[in-house]
Amino acid sequence: MKSMIVLSLVLNILVLVPVTYGMATNAAWADQAYGETSPARGILLALYLAILAASCVLLFRPVTAAVAALLAVQIVYKVMTPFTVGSLENPVVLSNLGIAAFHCVTLWLIIAGSGD
Repeated sequence: MKSMIVLSLVLNILVLVPVTYGMATNAAWADQAYGETSPARGILLALYLAILAASCVLLFRPVTAAVAALLAVQIVYKVMTPFTVGSLENPVVLSNLGIAAFHCVTLWLIIAGSGD
């Protein structure tokens, strides 16, 4: 379970560092994937930065309940993206679903191990 927690947090960091950098610097690929700079994209960037910061803190100071809460929120919003975007073809939607699947395994292991 602990190794999966680390892997989920590292996955968040490895994905979110380039994504937040690209969004913050208006990289062409970020504009293509997330749309032009707008208040909505700024709100999404803030959400991503919060998840990135929480993942960094929890990587060095793991609190299992906090990790479970973070992953649960991520799973819910990521699984909702095909419905809110209206497509399964968007690369952000596809990556969200893959990451959600990975985090589901970690969350399941946390829940299964909580009876110990």
